[in-house]
Order: sequence, then C-alpha cells, then structure tokens
Amino acid sequence: MANKRLQAARAALEPGKAYELADAVRLARAGAQAKFDETIELAVRLGIDTRQADQMVRGVVRLPNGSGRKIRVAVFAQGAQAEAAKAAGADIVGAEELVQKVQGGKIEFDRCIAAPDMMAQVAGLGKVLGPRGLMPNPRAQTVREDVAEAVKEAKGGALEFRADKGSIVHAAVGKASFSDQQLMENIFAVMNALKKAKPAASKGIYLKRISLCSTMGPGILLSPASFSRAPAQAADAAA
Repeated sequence: MANKRLQAARAALEPGKAYELADAVRLARAGAQAKFDETIELAVRLGIDTRQADQMVRGVVRLPNGSGRKIRVAVFAQGAQAEAAKAAGADIVGAEELVQKVQGGKIEFDRCIAAPDMMAQVAGLGKVLGPRGLMPNPRAQTVREDVAEAVKEAKGGALEFRADKGSIVHAAVGKASFSDQQLMENIFAVMNALKKAKPAASKGIYLKRISLCSTMGPGILLSPASFSRAPAQAADAAA
C-alpha cells in the first residue's frame, strides 16, 4: 500500500520540472497519505565545500509557525540557571550527573543547551553529541548565559540547521497538517537564513538545488525564482 501511494505521488509530478513553491507545497501535502502526520522537509544543496572551515554553513532560524514537533530540550546548567531552565520548560536539566548519563549513551532529548560555565565538562561529550548534531555551540546559539530564553526559543520553533558532508541542509519545516501558507512562511524563513549564512569564501552558484518532500513522499524540485517573492506573492503567482 505504501508503495502504491508513493507511485501515485510520483505520477503526479512532471519529470525534471522545477515547481513554484505554492504548487510544490500542495503536491507535498497531497502526497502525504500515511496514517500519521507526516513531516514536510526542505533539502537545499549548497555551493560550498564543507571540507573548508571557512565554508561551513550552520545557524538557527525561528520558524514563524513552529515545526509541529514536540521538542525535548536538555540543559547543562547548575544553580540559578538550572532553576531558570526548569521554569522555562526544559525537559531535562543537570550538571555533572547529566554529563555522566550522556557519556553513558542515555540521550533522551532533541535539543541540547549549555550554560557557558558548563562547557569545560560538556566539551568531553563531543564524540557522543557531535555525530547527532546535538553538541552545544555558540554559533548555533545553544551555548549562552540566558538558558531560559534559549529553552523558550527551542520550544517555540527555533530550528538549528547545518550543512552535511554532501553540502546539503535538511530542515523539517512543518507537518502535512499545516496550511499551505504556514508551510510557505516557514520555508521562506529557512531560505532567508541560509542566504544570510552564505560564506564569503563560497563562489559561483550558492543555492544549487532545492527540493521538498513529505516523510513518505517523493522529492519535488523547487524553482529558485519562488524565493524572490514574499510568501503571499508566491501563493498568488501559482494560483
């Protein structure tokens, strides 16, 4: 049944065609026929060389409409900062004992935040958290004094992005149950953040390939021209 749904979704696409954003969003949602609320994911291949330190792309963007996911947040903090993180809604808060749990492989969170005074201990978790994209980092705004605000942002739809070894950024921009407009607004936010994060050392075409898909659906090519307009204008252009 899953294969039949995927084949039907693929059949609705024109081979090689790059769609306007509004059309791509509608097709992605229409192809999300699983029994669960599928995630809509944006994939952007960048014209960068991730082997070069001055061409890494990473950052944080606040999704206007949230991600639709329940984000479990862990905070490495102690004293007043630990209490502030708990009050802000952090799911897991701790200091040395949390470091030991994570070192032992117990990772029950989706986002990790650390107070600066905890980084001497957290630094040793790089081999555990790094491969999962969870290592706290100042550039990703996950190492900061105001841990309470960081927790609120993570819970409220802050999305951390990072180019992988293939120079591709994957971003969960919402759920199939979102409206077209909500998804487009989230996608525009991610694309604007990627443009701002362009490394000075990156030459040539920066946004090489953009696609959208649902969890169980096929990839849908997006036209770069879609992002020269505001979300509402993009919707009107494809209407």
